[in-house]
Amino acid sequence: MSIFVAVDQVDKVFPLTGGGEYVALKGIDLHIKKGEFISFIGHSGCGKSTLLNMIAGLDLPSDGIVTLEGQKVKQPGPDKMVVFQNYSLLPWRTVRQNIALAVDSVMKDLPASDRKAIVERHIDMVGLRPHADKQPTMLSGGQKQRVAIARALAIRPKLLLLDEPFGALDALTRGNLQEQLMQICEENQVTAVMVTHDVDEAVLLSDRIVMLTNGPGSKIGQILEVDIPRPRKRMEVVEHPSYYSLRSEIIYFLNQQKRIKKIRARKTTAIARHGLEKVNLDIGFVPLTACAPLAVAKEKGFFQKHGLDEVNLVRETSWRGIMDGMVGSYLDAAQMPSGMPLWLTLGGYQDRPLPIVTAMTMTRNGNGITLDKRFYDQGVHTLADFKKMLLASPERQHRMGLVHPSSMHNLLLRYWLASGGIDPDHDLSLQSIPPAQMVVDLQGGTIDGFCVGEPWNTRAAMQGIGFTVATDLEIWPGHPGKVLGVREDWANAYPNTHIALVKALLEASQYCTDPANEQEVRQIVAQREYVNTDIAYIHLGNPNEVFCSLDQPMREFAHHLFFGDGVNRPSRTEHLWHMTQLARWGHTPFPRNWVEIMERVCRVNVFSTAARELGVLDVKYTSGAIAMFDGTTFTADDPIGYLNNLKIKRDFSIAEVVLDSPRLSVAA
Repeated sequence: MSIFVAVDQVDKVFPLTGGGEYVALKGIDLHIKKGEFISFIGHSGCGKSTLLNMIAGLDLPSDGIVTLEGQKVKQPGPDKMVVFQNYSLLPWRTVRQNIALAVDSVMKDLPASDRKAIVERHIDMVGLRPHADKQPTMLSGGQKQRVAIARALAIRPKLLLLDEPFGALDALTRGNLQEQLMQICEENQVTAVMVTHDVDEAVLLSDRIVMLTNGPGSKIGQILEVDIPRPRKRMEVVEHPSYYSLRSEIIYFLNQQKRIKKIRARKTTAIARHGLEKVNLDIGFVPLTACAPLAVAKEKGFFQKHGLDEVNLVRETSWRGIMDGMVGSYLDAAQMPSGMPLWLTLGGYQDRPLPIVTAMTMTRNGNGITLDKRFYDQGVHTLADFKKMLLASPERQHRMGLVHPSSMHNLLLRYWLASGGIDPDHDLSLQSIPPAQMVVDLQGGTIDGFCVGEPWNTRAAMQGIGFTVATDLEIWPGHPGKVLGVREDWANAYPNTHIALVKALLEASQYCTDPANEQEVRQIVAQREYVNTDIAYIHLGNPNEVFCSLDQPMREFAHHLFFGDGVNRPSRTEHLWHMTQLARWGHTPFPRNWVEIMERVCRVNVFSTAARELGVLDVKYTSGAIAMFDGTTFTADDPIGYLNNLKIKRDFSIAEVVLDSPRLSVAA
């Protein structure tokens, strides 16, 4: 279908009393097809109604253009009818007369009998026949809104615009009107744009949901495609498999915008001190045992020791929150899955490359693949057993959880499955789930297993819910787990701060590794502001004697490595392996300019400077081949040849990845 409504690079700026200006909307791009139902959702003040008014012609963009069927929208008109929350009916006219006023004004050339027939048909369409001769004061709120909808539809507008049309109605009336509106729009192929605060209403009515970020300078943060078939009935929609995932996606977005607003309200401009360009940092982390270096650096004063006086650790529930913090620039730095810097740099987020650099590997190991305990009881003890079980139950959709497409959990799980002849995209379903939700979902039976970092494998085993079928020590011993990530423009703007941050975390990592500090570190990590769990689930060493009571498989626990020979120095060979695996599964293209990408992402020089200033250069590092459990070896010699030789993979693409030139300014 061709574009019906086009909003192209629209900005809206309002002058402020006493001078200055307020940027309400910035860079809005949206194309609407004929017959689509689009909803705008976002927090108050994000510019939803402002955008609707510009599409209606009630206001004009400060920059950019809005078109309807290729014609620039310059003013309101009967081709764009707006239904407001406050009904806007003439109180001295009846239902029939309010509708007739619009029809008579727009359709003057039609015979009176035809105009009357249109009015009567629309009275019946909205179910107001018994109230046709009543004035608005004699109607309920829902009846008044039906009059407004009938009046708007009676003149056959090209576009129906609804500004929170059901916001003031009770739940029962609202539900009835929503179903009537859907039926009318579907039967008459109406193109509609609606502003709403109601998540369920957006999912029920929309073909696409446009989510706007906080103002000022609101942008389109995300557009959701609603894949629920029409015609829709409320109770049937609730039972559709996509309903709760769509609803959760919107709620996550709205909650994240609320958090961003709080963080930005607290955030101050860069404070320079002690020879550092910035000493006030917001650093993101996810509640895992792997956050120990950050927690220890905060609690034991290593940040302050290295001049970072005002460090705020921002606890995110999922890696997606970390990603949003990087994209939105409200985090200065973050603990990241080892593949996230590359994934963002290569355009994994909305196909927009965002250069991220890493100068430190914060942890190695610490991951495991856990299956439901019932599989163990059925004799599933190995990868080969798991494959037999999958082949024996083709009618059932088996699901496994992972934490993010860029994470080592995803890449290790996929590698493990593929090495056993299991196609991770065809033979089962992989779902991204926040780490802390893994055990709950496993216990609830919505997933059959997961790959995640500690303490969640240990917790599943100790609670008798799951068992660890493989640890990362059996797949790739010493693999990178979590890394320190910052935006490239941030690293270039604050080079001394970047080095100080690496120094603080290196010293904290060294503290975590000392056996004399183990109990203290466990207590810190288990605290409410970090992992918020029972200390029994936090293990820095080997907890097998605590919970591993299974006869087979008796596996060595994949405890974290925080510091030591080759632990913390970033490795370009390892990042190149990530790059091949991201391309292997279609997450990102393999960059033709991979050498340039490696040099941009992997900041070995920053790590080396920090290590030299700390005096830990005696820590040895050997760059070499990566040996995997299936007998294969990866080197940096021929990554494309390596990809081509993999048996199970997607059709990967090779492309030049164009990044912005390195800048010395930080994105706003």
